[in-house]
Amino acid sequence: MIEKDDASLYAKAANKDRIAFEQLYDRYEKLVYSFAYRITKDTTLSEEIIQDVFMKLWNGTNLYDEKKGKFSSWLLTITRNKAIDEIRKRQRYTHEEVIEKDSLVVDEASTEQKLEQKEQREKIQQAMSNLKIEQQQIIELFYFKGLSQQKIADQCEIPLGTVKGRIRIALKHLKNMLGKEGRDIT
Repeated sequence: MIEKDDASLYAKAANKDRIAFEQLYDRYEKLVYSFAYRITKDTTLSEEIIQDVFMKLWNGTNLYDEKKGKFSSWLLTITRNKAIDEIRKRQRYTHEEVIEKDSLVVDEASTEQKLEQKEQREKIQQAMSNLKIEQQQIIELFYFKGLSQQKIADQCEIPLGTVKGRIRIALKHLKNMLGKEGRDIT
């Protein structure tokens, strides 16, 4: 007998019923992937998110309560949270990597210069964290990874005009945030 009710399938899957789990997977795999991809714009990361979301489901890490809403909404909430966590992890890694590269360049600087550069980096990172996630991604790809605007458009699968607009708006926000302190970021 084929189960049609998501809540009963979930209850069985949470009790390690492989067939129920497979039915849930078959039913929601594409939805979870497309939702994760919409957030991350990264196929590999989206596949990792699917695996993690369904592993949580299999292991019973997150508990679904039928009274709080639809199963699909609950599953998409878990997917959204996981996607945002992964994006933030990658951004932290990118920031640390940039700091390490910069610290190699300024080894010959005096202690005063090093301190000033460190403060500037922290202020820029703080200002960057106040941008929208899509603006942060575009700025990182453009300024920190050196991609052209066209390559960013191709990689993120968005129009070139959108890339240019996001860079312009992000720079305007950064100038407003950093300009108050007399910094020039262009």
